[in-house]
Amino acid sequence: MRYEGNVFRPPSEAYSLIVQATIGCAHNDCTFCSMYKDKKFRVRDIEEVLEDFDLARRRYRYIEKVFLADGDALVLKNSDLMRILDKIRTTLPECQRVGIYAAPHDILRKTPEELKELRENGLGIAYMGVESGSAQILKDIKKGVTPEEMVEACQKLNEAGILSSVTFISGIGGKDNWREHAVESGKIISQMEPDYVGLLTLMVEPMAPLYKDILEGKFELLSPEEVLVETAEMIRHIELTKTCVFRSNHASNYLNLRGNLPEDKELLLRTIAYALNNIGVLKDERFRAL
Repeated sequence: MRYEGNVFRPPSEAYSLIVQATIGCAHNDCTFCSMYKDKKFRVRDIEEVLEDFDLARRRYRYIEKVFLADGDALVLKNSDLMRILDKIRTTLPECQRVGIYAAPHDILRKTPEELKELRENGLGIAYMGVESGSAQILKDIKKGVTPEEMVEACQKLNEAGILSSVTFISGIGGKDNWREHAVESGKIISQMEPDYVGLLTLMVEPMAPLYKDILEGKFELLSPEEVLVETAEMIRHIELTKTCVFRSNHASNYLNLRGNLPEDKELLLRTIAYALNNIGVLKDERFRAL
């Protein structure tokens, strides 16, 4: 396979074939993120993308899932995405699901008919980085999108029948805004009604603009115990009418949590309470990773 720079994918796409449909991130302005700071965004030549599937077919006998990278491959126009999906179907007929990173604005630019067309031709799941439900925190981290747009984008995926997986970051509000982050994130999850919620814990690398604020004391990171308190507060404010898979088992997390909401809400809260009383079960800082 041919890759440019570092390649990232959601944890659930660990065994997927990863193909870069775009290089980098079209927004690339979030203060906490360093993933694509070494790349200038561009859309790959569609013929190159299609060739990658031929290369993969020659190398792998069985490919169950495909993930389209980089940061927001849904920015592609539907005609190009349809060519990619057609190529997957003909070249990798055993493929059961195609996943994609999707920025909220990219989802909102698609018509309902375009999203349904993608779903009918193999796009099974879209991953959206929400980060926080707080309007102020989203502004502070330069996310470039409002909570209302986040909700609209997720609901649009739901209506099209594309599975929605949304990600939040524990500690993204720092010590000053942890409660607002927790409460507003719980509320926005309730409004979105996503299929999956993933929870990461903030880790900031030197290339991220937020790193300087941490060094200068303008942004204070939460302690492991404070992260758990924040997580519990978030979960308390999640009220769903349909089942949502909840996961907090990323390499960055101090405590692995898994369950379905709303069914396992009390179990998750009891697990957090146990960990707060038995700090030794938390992951050591040395073993956390992005």
